[in-house]
Amino acid sequence: MADEASAKGSQRSWILGEKFDKRMPHHNGIKALWETKWKFPCTISVYPFHDGKFQDFEPVFEYLIAVSLEIGARVSWKQGVSELTTGKNDINDGFGDAYTEAFFPIAEKLTAEGDECEDTAKASELYLRAACLYRIARFPYITNFPEVNSQSKWRAWQAQKDVYLKAGSKWDCPVRAVDVPHTERQGADRETIPVYVRLPKSAESGSKCPAVVLFTGLDGYRPDNTQRCEEFLSRGWGCVIVEVPGTAECPADPSDAAGPDRLWTALLDWMQKENSFDMQKVMVWGLSTGGYYAVRIAHTHRERLVGVIAQGAGTHYFFDADWIEKADGHEYPFALGPPIAQKHGYASFQEFKEGAQKKFSLLETGILEKPSTRLLLINGVDDGLMPIEDSMLLFEHGTPKEARFFAKALHMGYPMANAAVYPWMESVMASPV
Repeated sequence: MADEASAKGSQRSWILGEKFDKRMPHHNGIKALWETKWKFPCTISVYPFHDGKFQDFEPVFEYLIAVSLEIGARVSWKQGVSELTTGKNDINDGFGDAYTEAFFPIAEKLTAEGDECEDTAKASELYLRAACLYRIARFPYITNFPEVNSQSKWRAWQAQKDVYLKAGSKWDCPVRAVDVPHTERQGADRETIPVYVRLPKSAESGSKCPAVVLFTGLDGYRPDNTQRCEEFLSRGWGCVIVEVPGTAECPADPSDAAGPDRLWTALLDWMQKENSFDMQKVMVWGLSTGGYYAVRIAHTHRERLVGVIAQGAGTHYFFDADWIEKADGHEYPFALGPPIAQKHGYASFQEFKEGAQKKFSLLETGILEKPSTRLLLINGVDDGLMPIEDSMLLFEHGTPKEARFFAKALHMGYPMANAAVYPWMESVMASPV
């Protein structure tokens, strides 16, 4: 079956159809990104601008666009190449320092205003707005494994964490940053697992609460899930937020395909010792790149979990060379290939295309043939990053699964997805053990 699935990938016959070969217009520079993809979600403060305000971002992008147009004029009229058009100073490249540092002044101003504000709620809002600016500054990807991939983005990441915790410390259910010992580490794995923890008010009396472990994605990390955590807390559930291998400060060696299994064992063992969580009611929700790890843990740790949601998961076809080459021009805001290669421990995109499927595919490695806990698959049928085939594939293997796919929706199935996820979570949490 694995050979058949691999052959399908090479035939380039995708449910996405003719959209598979199309390159989206937002890849044509910072002006196109803002005007065709990011401006509208920014006006309504939805991903990736949740917790933020349009008034904070508009001047930053006006500046970035003005610089990009000036550079374009120089190149066109003088046939020269400005230092801002290449390498770390490319204003059109989300990976560059020039892009990243454009967000710092307003973020720093908002942080200072929050420090001076005596109104707790207002200060929290200012801090969250600053954290959102730092989030977009460090897009599209950061890691410190084996070393920090961008000093300017790492500065934004550190600042985001700092200001987010200033906000979180003021909430009724505060955010607690914890370094969990990686007791199962091997090889190049590092010693601690950084997590954010929030507990519902009911836990103050010493009673144990159900818990959701949130696996983040390629670009969304611990400080990027305020609203989801509020949803959990309102239902009396605690939450533990953790990054996946190859992203941010995750200690697992990203090149070790079995590394996440050790990582999750250590995390679940710590949760059990923490004595705050009802370990009979632990659920995992994996987002985007985290969806891969959600599917994996549903099989490898099924007896320790009451249920798992894998949203926007890539499990096998995502690693196909034909797919990932075209996905590079789909809905991701910047180039997808370089960060996804580094996230899996490869030195180049070419090496990823040549070796990742055999090494990481949950089909090729036999994970999908194992029994699993209850597993809900969520995605948009028109997902151009993680093919819908990767969710559908699971129905041909192992334990029966559950799913909700949304026609014409892109990656993650937004905006309809959450309306399907939360009721399912409630029903699973309420089911007898």
